[in-house]
Amino acid sequence: MNLVIKRSVARGLNFQRGLATTTAVTPRLKNFKVYRWSPDEPSKKPFLQNFQVDLNECGPMVLDALLKIKNEQDATLTLRRSCREGICGSCAMNIGGRNTLACLCKIDQNESKDLKVYPLPHMYIVKDLVPDLTGFYQQYKSIQPYLQRKSYPEDGKEILQSVEDRKKLDGLYECILCACCSTSCPSYWWNQEQYLGPAVLMQAYRWLIDSRDQAAQTRKTMLQNSMSLYRCHTIMNCTRTCPKGLNPGLAIAEMKKELATD
Repeated sequence: MNLVIKRSVARGLNFQRGLATTTAVTPRLKNFKVYRWSPDEPSKKPFLQNFQVDLNECGPMVLDALLKIKNEQDATLTLRRSCREGICGSCAMNIGGRNTLACLCKIDQNESKDLKVYPLPHMYIVKDLVPDLTGFYQQYKSIQPYLQRKSYPEDGKEILQSVEDRKKLDGLYECILCACCSTSCPSYWWNQEQYLGPAVLMQAYRWLIDSRDQAAQTRKTMLQNSMSLYRCHTIMNCTRTCPKGLNPGLAIAEMKKELATD
């Protein structure tokens, strides 16, 4: 009986060894060219650094590859990331020539094709893939993105909104302020100090048409100048690049009509 058991165990071990041999996978190495620049070395010009990643040992998204590079090859690689679910907008960058979220951008499985990763274009860089979004957030603050009212329900209850009025906000409130659209807009590149850009203008329109808000006239007055809104030339890069599938170009066009009929 003991001999039978030993033979069974031996056969099992031989099977496992054979399985391990047959399941060995050839590495699928893909080259990532990642933008590098550090304020600690201001005299050193920005450059693209090559990293090879085995796609068999990496998740499907570009963010997975960047984190793998940071964890296993170069801990100094600097990038922003948070939710990894396309909600926070932290990992916005230019991947393969398009502004998008690294956590939502799938890696091109063609191993022979290099993938270039840059920070968002035409922005000051903090380090590597981290852009300085200070001005972008200041512009967002300037449109007063919050509900403004002169009166409130006397019963102290919430401010009600009809189903139809609520639907008007669809496609606007979902913006995560990743700045992909604004940094893809040539008008924003040229007039970044004065032109608000697609992302901020879409949020301005979101509050302008909110039926619960009572500051519509004030909001319109803030935009009635030659730079804040009217630098938009309907190039539509913003709509093409939005990782959430929103349409800032349409929102800006609708806002222009609102101001024209005022």
